[in-house]
Amino acid sequence: MTQPLNFALIGAAGYIAPRHMKAIKDTGNRLVVALDPFDSVGTMDKFFPQADFFTEPERFDRYMDKLRRKNQGEAIKYVSICSPNYLHDAHIRLALRNGANAICEKPIVLNPWNVDALQEIEKESGMKIFTILQLRHHPAIIELRNKIANGPKDKIYDVELSYFTSRGRWYFISWKGDIQKSGGVATNIGVHFFDMLSWIFGEVNDVQVTLSKPDKVSGYLGLAKARVNWKLSLDVNDIPKNILEKNQFTYRSIKVEGEEIEFSDGFTDLHTLSYQKILDGEGYGLEAARNSIEIVHRIRNIKPLG
Repeated sequence: MTQPLNFALIGAAGYIAPRHMKAIKDTGNRLVVALDPFDSVGTMDKFFPQADFFTEPERFDRYMDKLRRKNQGEAIKYVSICSPNYLHDAHIRLALRNGANAICEKPIVLNPWNVDALQEIEKESGMKIFTILQLRHHPAIIELRNKIANGPKDKIYDVELSYFTSRGRWYFISWKGDIQKSGGVATNIGVHFFDMLSWIFGEVNDVQVTLSKPDKVSGYLGLAKARVNWKLSLDVNDIPKNILEKNQFTYRSIKVEGEEIEFSDGFTDLHTLSYQKILDGEGYGLEAARNSIEIVHRIRNIKPLG
């Protein structure tokens, strides 16, 4: 029987952290220690009640170093990073500095040059940096990619992407509402969709923004095999009424040549599948994330056409 691997988690109080805890547990591994400046982390009781917990990064760092120096099978092998976007780079470096691999939520970093710097550190440390690009594991998305790959080689597809997910006033008070910390709407809620689109339709040749507001952004993305009109919004008024009537507050839609690609279901275990792929040596690393990071960086820094 395979011995469980030791994991650490940074950002245990965050929205996405329970999916990482579940993935660690479902892959037969154990969470040894977690970090978050906020101590409302009762969700850990459901998964790893025996894990140590720190609210100060200095003590967490020291604890990881202590485990590494014991050299008795207690060293942390992977650090799962669910912290605010602008801290990802620093927390990845903390993991590698302590002899652990990093598994980081998207966006892995905010700027393309951060990817370059981390690649150098990855090479120096001998450790690996992985990111979660869960849509690449979604059955409907894989099916679409295969269909495009096996379709006419010279065809340029017309694609429409809409992603609307309601957020309350708290969002804009938190770090997520600060573009310097989150990267803005396109980065915070859209980066994995841009990754998915470039994964399916190829190289980016044009990025345009037609509307840019704190709670919504839209534009055009030119890819090797697609012309994409995209809209992202946190405004509840953009969600179709029939969705709201079901007491649902998230709407996802991808249309290719006017045909809806149904991918609303199947999201539940994509983090677990992502973890399993990483542990099997098939995870997505820094270079895989580069396209989407470059796209959202350009969206953030170009002047809207409208």
